[in-house]
This record gives sequence, structure tokens and C-alpha cells, in this order.
Amino acid sequence: MRVVLIGAPGAGKGTQGVELAKRLGVAYLATGDVLRDHVERGTDLGRRVAEYLDRGELVPDDVVVDVVCDHLAPLADDGGYVLDGFPRTVAQAQAAEELLPGGLADVVVYLDLPDDVARERLDQRDDGRSDDDEDTIDHRLEVFHAETEPLVGFYEDRGQLRRVDADQPPTAVLAAIEAVLS
Repeated sequence: MRVVLIGAPGAGKGTQGVELAKRLGVAYLATGDVLRDHVERGTDLGRRVAEYLDRGELVPDDVVVDVVCDHLAPLADDGGYVLDGFPRTVAQAQAAEELLPGGLADVVVYLDLPDDVARERLDQRDDGRSDDDEDTIDHRLEVFHAETEPLVGFYEDRGQLRRVDADQPPTAVLAAIEAVLS
């Protein structure tokens, strides 16, 4: 099974993704980890990524799509994956659908969370992330609504989207995800 998790910052994609992957017996992939892996291994794609990161620039969609799809292709044939952090835009989703045999996802789970709850969760994180100050949190939510939230409609139109209320305890969210996948 190929599952993509989307949701606002603080919705619990990482928390749910790790546990869901264990329960499904598939790989869990966070896009940032995939990008770092290519950079660390010094692959051709990793060198392309590093050039942008070294200049402090965002990695362009086409490079991100190449890196992620290169990593996902063998996993798709090996039982699937749970993916967090990709795609971030409709353009990335469309490109990935064309590159991966069978498409990017069997199902897309949207962890639906009100902004005020996301802000509260991010503000209370105890892992000391530097990108969790108030202005940055607001900016991350704005970017999510502008760039990533349109994926909800994209996948809804394709019949692949399943909504889950992420404003509940983690065990309840995981149970809801498992229910929409069955």
C-alpha cells in the first residue's frame, strides 16, 4: 500500500506516519530524510540538491520530484510506503504521478487540523525546533494554505483523499487512519 500523509504543520504527520508504517509493514519516508540521504551518499541527484542548499535556496520542484521518485520506485514494488512531506504542491503531485509506475499513492490521508490547534501544538513542542517561533509558525501555516492545501482538492477529485480529524489524541487519530484505510 502506498499512503501519502498531508496536513498542516503540527497535524502529526511524522508521529502518525512512523506508527502507521510499522502497522502496515512498509517503509516510512519523510522527504527531508530522502533529500539528506541523497546528499550524504553523494549521488548525482544529491549533488544537485546540495547546490541549492549550499546557496540557501529552495530545491526546485523538478529536482525534489526526481529525488523522491528515485527513492520511492523500488519501495512501490516492495509492498509500498507511508510518505510524509511530499508532494507539497499540485505540480509536484502531477509530476510524481507521471514518473512512478502505478502512481504516487493508493490513498492520501488528510490530517485535518484547525490553525489555532496547529499553532498551540507547534508552540508547545518540546524538541526545540528553531522554526517554531510565532512568526515562523504563522508563515508555515500561510505557506501550507497557499501551496499544499490545494492538494486536498486535487486528490479529492481523483477519489483518493480520506479526511481524518487530527484534533484528537494520537491513538484516536491512528485508529481513524486505520479505519479509513480498511
